[in-house]
Amino acid sequence: MSNTSSSPELLTKNYDYALPEGFIAATPVHPRDQAKLLIYDRKNDTVTHTTFAHLLDFLPENCDIFLNDTRVIKARIFGHKAAADGQGGGKVELLFNKPLDAHRYLVLIRGKVKAGTELIFDNALSAKVMTLNSDGSRIVTFRQGSREIRFEDLVQILDEIGHIPLPPYMQREDREEDETDYQTLFAQNAGAVAAPTASLHFTPELFEALQQRHHTYKVTLHVGAGTFKPVEAEAILDHPMHSEYFHIPDEAAKILDGSREILAIGTTVTRTIEYYVRTGKKEGECDLFLNPLNPPQRVTHLLTNFHLPKSTLIMLVSAFIGREKTLQLYKEAIDNNYRFFSYGDAMLIL
Repeated sequence: MSNTSSSPELLTKNYDYALPEGFIAATPVHPRDQAKLLIYDRKNDTVTHTTFAHLLDFLPENCDIFLNDTRVIKARIFGHKAAADGQGGGKVELLFNKPLDAHRYLVLIRGKVKAGTELIFDNALSAKVMTLNSDGSRIVTFRQGSREIRFEDLVQILDEIGHIPLPPYMQREDREEDETDYQTLFAQNAGAVAAPTASLHFTPELFEALQQRHHTYKVTLHVGAGTFKPVEAEAILDHPMHSEYFHIPDEAAKILDGSREILAIGTTVTRTIEYYVRTGKKEGECDLFLNPLNPPQRVTHLLTNFHLPKSTLIMLVSAFIGREKTLQLYKEAIDNNYRFFSYGDAMLIL
């Protein structure tokens, strides 16, 4: 396929679909495994509708499972600008995105700031705006009192004063139950500002059964705010892909170097594996953009939720099964009243 704008696969507008009102899940189902599951078998071109509780009935026997063990931090904090010239500072909202090095952090700030502006938060936490980036993000340093703090200290403070950063399309404030609901059972390494949502459907019992029947491996990809950034370019390859920190343990890398079938639980796991396959890197910043012109080379099966129109995530799903089939399955999900996005239902591609 030629890499030209005449290809339908290259045009952002061709990844659009109409989602009726009321289909965005603002809360998860309970128990978690009662979410709906659409299974698409590529070999036979068949669709099965079931619930997540029956996932293991459909997985191939000799299939290894890869999961993302990132932990969502309470990345959203509220404060005010430091008073200047005797005037009270205005309110601000800061969304932590990721560390850039030992002392500088990439954030988003709601409220007008300029380089040098100091922001004041609870627990004696303050941030100083160092750089205003052209994409709207900001680079800041954090202090607690007179002490400049590192990421591990910052995470502890955020856990005390911050809020779970629910995706904006939920259109509600976070609640106490989100601290559990918007976290996977195996969340371990703090750093994400969005959950790897395909993993949210596991109950402890189902996850235990999965581990008994399949070899499971963990990788880490700290999901950043860029995962929600819409593709605004007319041609998808003109989209500036965000980068996110990843780490692959040696044990997991050995399996990836082999030839066993792999089920990636989620798009973040898929991108991590496919970045490793292409670069050989087990740690660093992953900025891989999977789409129909850059399909997966190693991941055999994909478990994922239903994603936003014209997003890099629906393009990733299209990398597995093609754009037209993806949109066809999304329409079938809508016809069968599936719930969409982070707290919504799931799809398994075999």
